[in-house]
This record gives sequence, structure tokens and C-alpha cells, in this order.
Amino acid sequence: MIIQFCGMSGAGKTTLAEHTKEKLALLGIPLEIIDADEYRKFIIKDLGFSKNDRCENIRRLAFIANKFSKQNITTIICAINPYEEIRQEVKNKYDNVKTVFINCEITELIKRDTKGLYKKALLPENHKDKIHNLTGINDPFEIPEKPDLIINTGKEDINKSTESLLNFIKANK
Repeated sequence: MIIQFCGMSGAGKTTLAEHTKEKLALLGIPLEIIDADEYRKFIIKDLGFSKNDRCENIRRLAFIANKFSKQNITTIICAINPYEEIRQEVKNKYDNVKTVFINCEITELIKRDTKGLYKKALLPENHKDKIHNLTGINDPFEIPEKPDLIINTGKEDINKSTESLLNFIKANK
């Protein structure tokens, strides 16, 4: 199974995936995490943050995820994954792909600002450090039309979120 997360920066995608991997390991169920931030540092350095580049990023991550999935390793793609068209493309191209929306209100994301991105995106237009393409602030994020699961990390703690994802994986494996 391939699980494609989608959610804005700081929503807790990687944290949730890592907690879930630990719990699944105790059950003897392998899980691979394809973390977009990590892959961008080493494998996908050639892509920027335009819509085309973001879609190509997801295509590449899904290709890798499919290799693990074919080996019966549940795989989570941890990426912002902001566009519905690419999420549907991945679902149509590979077997047993599930979309999980990691939802968190923008006010909570701004409070968390784990990477300092929201602060930079909200700077005045002429500021030298302003980010002009932060998803959900000054770049689009399309809420998934029919996600297979919604986890609201702004309203529930990591243990509840992990339990929801664990139950979902066990039910759909």
C-alpha cells in the first residue's frame, strides 16, 4: 500500500509517519517513509517549487514508493502534495494508493512554525527574506476532494493521530 499524505508545512506529516513506523515495527509490519524534505536534499535537488516542479516531485516520490509497495512494504509519502490533479494521477497510476489529509488550521501552523517559513512568508512584500511560494499562504493548497482518511493534528495529540493511522493501515493492508 502507498499512502500519500497531503498537508501544509508544519502539520505533522513526518512526525506522524515516524510514530506510526515505530508502532508498526512492534507488530512486525514494515513501513518505509519517503520524506520529501529528505529526498529534496539528495535525490530531487533539481526541482524548485513551481506547480510543475511540485508535481514532478510527487511523481518521482510515488515511483520510489511503488518500488517498496511491490515488496509488500507499506510506504508513506510525506510531502505537502498540494494539487488534487497529481494526487489523482498517483492514485490512477499505482495500485492500492490511499490519500490521507493531514489537516491543521493555519492559525495553529503559524503558531508552530517549525521551520520559520510562515514568519518569512508573512513578511512585507519588499523584505529581502520574504518567501513568495509558501503553500497555503502565497501559493495554493487544494484540499483533497475525497481523502481516504482525515487526521486533524491541530485538534488531537500525536497518540490519537498515530492510532487513527495505525487502524487505517491495518484495515486497508
